[in-house]
Parts: sequence; C-alpha cells; structure tokens
Amino acid sequence: MSWTDERVEQLKKMWLDGLSASQIASELAHGITRNAVIGKVHRLGLSGRVKSPAPAPVRARVKPRAEDEKGAPTAPISHGNLAVALEARPAPAPAPRPAAKDVVIPMSERVSIMELRESMCRWPLGDPASPDFRYCGAKMQIGLGPYCAHHARIAYQPAQDRRRDREKRAARG
Repeated sequence: MSWTDERVEQLKKMWLDGLSASQIASELAHGITRNAVIGKVHRLGLSGRVKSPAPAPVRARVKPRAEDEKGAPTAPISHGNLAVALEARPAPAPAPRPAAKDVVIPMSERVSIMELRESMCRWPLGDPASPDFRYCGAKMQIGLGPYCAHHARIAYQPAQDRRRDREKRAARG
C-alpha cells in the first residue's frame, strides 16, 4: 500500500467534507486501513474539518398507559431495561439468623504457631504481641477454609447481613 498523490488529494477532500476515517478507508480501498488514514491525516496536519451538526438528543415519548374497561392500568410502564412498579411493595424480611453462641475453646485445644497443623482452626486468639497468644486449634474440615465451623460463621457473613448489622450500629450511635 502506498500513498499516491491522487489518493492523498482524495483523502484531503473527503476529510474536509467530514467523512470518518473508516468511511475514507473503505472509499480508498486497496489495503488502506482506518489507522492508515488517521496516521496520514496527522502527518499532513489536517485538523480542521467540517463537522456535521450533532443530532438532536432523542427524547423519549411518553405513551399513555394501557387501561382495561374499568380504567385500571393493565401492565407496568417500562423504559429500556427499567420497569416502573405500579405499587411499592415492601421487601420480605430476611429470615432471622440464629444467635451466635459463645463458644468456649478449651485451653487444651488452643495451639501456638509451632503446634498448628493443617486440620486445625487458624482463628487468632488474643494479642499477637503477648506471650500467651494462641490459635483456636479446633478440628476443621480440610478444603473448606482455614477456620472451624464456629469461626467460619463469624468470618464469612453474607453481605446482606453485614450491611444490616452496620445499619443497626449506625442507628444506635
């Protein structure tokens, strides 16, 4: 592909007429791509061009609602991918979560980092800077995470529950 004088003249004319680089490339054909057109335009310094006026924004028409013989709406109004509900319905209350039980971990199950094994809960207990810092050490199922069942319920709360708890704390304080 090469830029002949004739092609350059065609390019200049079409560019100043307001054609896009894609349209110019398809007109010139013979191996000239959109990117080649853009590169040549910049090398020639052709920045000024006639711009077609921007189309007026499309305004959505409001259609009258379909009504049955009694005057009640027959279907919700929808625009695009949004639907407008006819009536506001409260969301169903989530099922109450069982209260977390205080689990007492026997001192015999608590382990130091040196005693920690693959099948033991890795939930930290206490201050890591303290000499009596330990891990839970309770039996856990391998492949289901690093914690026993009790600590997994604490660590992995569904987002909805966390959000609800955060809202409750904000309301109290």
